Amino acid sequence: MKQITIVAADHPGLAADIAETLSTAGVNIDTLTAEAIGGTMVAILTVDKYDEALRALAARRFQAITEDALVIRIDDKPGELARITHRFKDANINIRSIRFVRREGGKAMVAIATERTDEAMELVRDTLVS
Repeated sequence: MKQITIVAADHPGLAADIAETLSTAGVNIDTLTAEAIGGTMVAILTVDKYDEALRALAARRFQAITEDALVIRIDDKPGELARITHRFKDANINIRSIRFVRREGGKAMVAIATERTDEAMELVRDTLVS
């Protein structure tokens, strides 16, 4: 799965500006997580039209970073995320972002972006969502 990370100076209406930019380009937002840290807002999103989204965001001068994320399915219970993230720690692979995408029926789908996607994929092959 491809995800887009936007880093911008936080201000009222920023989320609306991002949503409007994508809407005008005919891009549907599948997932969006945003958080303000200090005076900076970081948003991570997935969309239905990845290339169109990047072009629209660039045209509006948003700083957008793109990366692949692995989507895994784990049991939705305490300790499961720790069990999976220890695999990355033991392999010395840095995790860039983690997002819970969905929780349903005792399972959780989690998107994980790392610095070395191919190696990371091998670590979690048993939990990958195809």
